[in-house]
Amino acid sequence: MSALPPWNDQAVQALTSHVRRLCPDAGVEVVAHIDSTNTELMRRGHGCDHPPTLLVALSQTAGRGRMGRAWQSQPGAGLTFSWGMHLAPTDWSGLSLAVGLALVEALDPVGQWGLKLKWPNDVCWQAAGTTRKLGGVLIETQIGAAPSPARRWCVVGVGLNLQTPDIDGAGLAPVGWNEITGETTTPSGPDLLQACMTTLVPAMQAFELHGFGPLAERFAQRDALRGQTVVLSDGRSGAAQGVDAQGALRVLTAQGPEAVHSAEVSVRPIASQDAPHV
Repeated sequence: MSALPPWNDQAVQALTSHVRRLCPDAGVEVVAHIDSTNTELMRRGHGCDHPPTLLVALSQTAGRGRMGRAWQSQPGAGLTFSWGMHLAPTDWSGLSLAVGLALVEALDPVGQWGLKLKWPNDVCWQAAGTTRKLGGVLIETQIGAAPSPARRWCVVGVGLNLQTPDIDGAGLAPVGWNEITGETTTPSGPDLLQACMTTLVPAMQAFELHGFGPLAERFAQRDALRGQTVVLSDGRSGAAQGVDAQGALRVLTAQGPEAVHSAEVSVRPIASQDAPHV
């Protein structure tokens, strides 16, 4: 790629050195344009033992969010990247929550900015009684080949708004990192990414060994839905009561307590009841 500020050669080299301290055999690439960083890493992981890879795109033309939603990004306005590595956890449940928690703790270690996690995969900002979306997580896996089918190529895609997008749409209103922090200039993508990788790589390694259970208490401190009345995508409503050891959302409905899994339904706060499901 041709160097584009702040992604000059020095910044890319510093990022590469940082990632390799966390994962010595990792590859790091920064490209100006791509269809989707997740799609590209999924292509590379098919049928081969691909090394851990961080792929950063300055703009995406076919970025994807959860449930097939589009995630567009323009140069300089957002931070979009995917991290691919092989994992073989005993239970994959709760991985998106572990990843989201790693990102929030990287960007807002002591909670001074009000970053929260909206189950199952949104990084949000809560301030003055409102909740706005800073970014999201999309995780995709491929089943490994024999003799280790339990070992999968896992790609974690992350999109974060550096600047507040000027868009209208259903769901949570967006917010940029510059608005949260009050910065007058665009935040440094390379610096934020280094911070994210510092927590993301160890979080995924720990998840492989221990699952989500040990993280449940820390997630509770960042849970944007806890205590709120939420509407499920099947029309029922109830009070969100945190998550269980597998990362399922606990909701007390009129029919009784239920554990809601991300593959089954979406949720939205009752305050957003006039909007489609998010």
